[in-house]
Amino acid sequence: MTQLFKHYINGRWETGVTIGVSENPSDLSDVVGEFARADASQTEEAVRAAAAARDAWAHSTPMRRFEVLDFIGTELLARKEELGRLLSREEGKTLPEGMAEAGRAGQIFKFFAGEALRAHGERLASVRPGVEVEITREPVGVVGLITPWNFPLAIPAWKIAPALAHGNTVVFKPAELVPGCAWALADIISRSGLPAGVFNLVMGSGRKVGQAMVEHPLIDAISFTGSVPTGDALLKTASARRAKVQLEMGGKNPLVVLADADLEQAVECAVQGSFYSTGQRCTASSRLIVEAGIFDRFRQRLLERTRALNVDHALKRGTEIGPVVSGAQLEQDLSYIEIGRGEGAELLCGGERLERETRGHYMSPALFVAEPHHRVAREEIFGPVACLLRADDAAHALALANDTPFGLCAGICTTSLKQASHFKRHAQVGMVMVNLPTAGVDPHVAFGGRKGSSYGPREQGSHAAEFYSTVKTAYTMP
Repeated sequence: MTQLFKHYINGRWETGVTIGVSENPSDLSDVVGEFARADASQTEEAVRAAAAARDAWAHSTPMRRFEVLDFIGTELLARKEELGRLLSREEGKTLPEGMAEAGRAGQIFKFFAGEALRAHGERLASVRPGVEVEITREPVGVVGLITPWNFPLAIPAWKIAPALAHGNTVVFKPAELVPGCAWALADIISRSGLPAGVFNLVMGSGRKVGQAMVEHPLIDAISFTGSVPTGDALLKTASARRAKVQLEMGGKNPLVVLADADLEQAVECAVQGSFYSTGQRCTASSRLIVEAGIFDRFRQRLLERTRALNVDHALKRGTEIGPVVSGAQLEQDLSYIEIGRGEGAELLCGGERLERETRGHYMSPALFVAEPHHRVAREEIFGPVACLLRADDAAHALALANDTPFGLCAGICTTSLKQASHFKRHAQVGMVMVNLPTAGVDPHVAFGGRKGSSYGPREQGSHAAEFYSTVKTAYTMP
């Protein structure tokens, strides 16, 4: 029988008003499961449940929060192979990538279990004699979390875990393409000892569930990861009612390769950053900016590596690149191939729909030589598409790297400490990688960008407290 993934509202599993289907992008004949779709009334029920549970959870002890989060992290780590397989089957990452993500989700919960015990405050002397000053952090309240499909365990983890660790209650809406992963995470959370209403899972469309959350006066804060247009609209609506807002909205990330770089190392950084996870990462290296002195050699070696990448079923041993997540996303990726060619960018390889043993959304990784003004070099495609750009020298490469409305991350490959230090200082981004792929971050440090990529406080690490808590200053005359 096909499994039905249900909502989790106020401590109970509930069906929805309609039913959706989750399919395997590696094999369209394989139905991962059906999932409940909510409407505005079920969203209202979830929000009110979170609001009712808010005060009790806000005053729970640090040890109680630690135990809950530690339980969740322990089970995620113990089941990372099973959960990684589900993730790869539903989203299309290769099995090693799926297992790594499940493990990362577990590590995130473990980290924030520790953060629950590391709550910091300050006690200061006042400028007035005999007065004491205390500065503490308190929960924001009810937090609405809206997550994308490309990291269906890790991104929910790095929003849910800090929200709970800092004493907030949660209403969680995942992307409709990955309900199985959301349900699996909610199932673990439901057995962690949380009181009813502290955590709620509501599945459905952004137009119904997401919009209802953003507009709801009982939701005190919204954390969203997704597209720029949706994030911009969300910010206008939520900020108009003075809700706290955190946005992560993508990037057009540069990897700069200077002439002194180790060629093989730079090529591997480019391949992993551009094409692994099928290029479906906001941190993907979609602009490869290469200094003229090494451009031809780099281009040839990268072309060889790109053509050799094995695109196949996500669960098949030896697969390096899985399918695109959906038919709609595949059509968008393919449309950008035609846009690039139409504007005069040189398509070196790839950009074709592929057939494999099972019917799926397969596409060969595409590599262009482009100019900075080409749309394929300026707009986020969110697929296995990368552009090579020629730079005259290091200064020109930095200028090209910063010539984008996005500012999530940037990488540089060089053996020069001076050039690396200069790039770290002057790249207009939130994260910089030196001799590493732009995609790949640690769970215990800040994540986020600048310009059009991000809005609000950083995610992950101890910096998550800036969004999930608020500061209170108290004065006392003993």
